[in-house]
Amino acid sequence: MCELFCFNSKAPKEVNKPLNQFYNHSDKHPHGWGLANIKSDRYIIDKEPVKASESEKLKKILSKPIIGKTVFAHIRLATIGKLTPSNCHPFVKKDNTGRCWMLMHNGTVFNYPGLEKYQEIQKGSTDSERILLFIIDKVNEFERSKNALLTTEERFNLITDIISDLSRENKINIMICDGELTYVHTNLKDSLHSLRTDDGLILTSCPLNEDENWKTVDINKIYGLRDGKIILKSKDHGNEFIFTEKHEKIIQEAIKSLDKELYDKLMEEYDKNAMSF
Repeated sequence: MCELFCFNSKAPKEVNKPLNQFYNHSDKHPHGWGLANIKSDRYIIDKEPVKASESEKLKKILSKPIIGKTVFAHIRLATIGKLTPSNCHPFVKKDNTGRCWMLMHNGTVFNYPGLEKYQEIQKGSTDSERILLFIIDKVNEFERSKNALLTTEERFNLITDIISDLSRENKINIMICDGELTYVHTNLKDSLHSLRTDDGLILTSCPLNEDENWKTVDINKIYGLRDGKIILKSKDHGNEFIFTEKHEKIIQEAIKSLDKELYDKLMEEYDKNAMSF
């Protein structure tokens, strides 16, 4: 459905080269792009429902140095949600304390009733945005109960519980940032890879080059990243996602709900990339 990119390091570095390599994959993911540079005091977010390789806006952005210590990127192949800016990743929302959360998702929620109520209040129509709204509510509930801010470990444990539960019967390849900690998870084999460089750590859905040091990220675990290092890691929750014909039929029905003029094009692209969903 999509591809994810994350750069995480101790100090700000220029990331134009891996970003350009990542966005070159947009021929197979032509329905939107996103870019997030997380600063200590603000999130710089750009996104557009346009094929990355054809976006004049993105071309202009990448013509200048992109420097950061926590940088995310996303390219979209639509299944759920029309091709509008509000359905492009990443999604951002503040909790009640003012902490800003960012989320990007590569997957599909096939069954999770707890997300349904957010269809009435979300800005777009993706299941990914609903996941973020759900997380924000759980964070707010926890902090009200505690009557204090969550610690780093408490936030990690809460996100771990949410993602572990959500990953039952659903494909949840996800990256989340709370401004301090980056959370990474996959429950589909060979769908997330990492590369340690002199500048930091790169994680992406597919290797960006022929470097032999790319490693496959273990599935079914939530990782907490900070300053280019894994500082927290959960146990294996055991909810591996395996794509079946049932899932394929659900996705095809979801595609039919999109704009009719896009249906034939989307189905053609889906047939070419079915197993990457």
